[in-house]
Amino acid sequence: MHTILQPQGWAKPVGYANGVAARGRMVFVGGQVGWNAACQFETDDFVGQVRQTLANVVAVLAEAGGEPRHITSMTWYFTDKAEYVGNLKGIGEAYRDVIGRHFPAMAAMQVVALVEDRAKVEIQATAVIPE
Repeated sequence: MHTILQPQGWAKPVGYANGVAARGRMVFVGGQVGWNAACQFETDDFVGQVRQTLANVVAVLAEAGGEPRHITSMTWYFTDKAEYVGNLKGIGEAYRDVIGRHFPAMAAMQVVALVEDRAKVEIQATAVIPE
């Protein structure tokens, strides 16, 4: 069971939640990047890497019996804020295709670099699977 935490009087966030309360079995998904199961990048396109990264998060979560709707928190790291902001429409489409219309608490930040040189984005997630 998940409850979205939206303080009274606050503007409703778009594409994320300010907070989530949940009860159940916690699953921690380590930082995923936009490569395939063989650890090979198939694209250098930012939105393409976001789509693959989200698919990787979902695949790890599925190993625990979880689904995208169980995600309570996501942290996004990207190497170029301008590329992120310039691709919001495509990112939104990829997100809805892979995750659906479920919007957990999120943080996003630009970093100097990611460990994998070709990676443009890395996403870490926490999920709570109801008991």
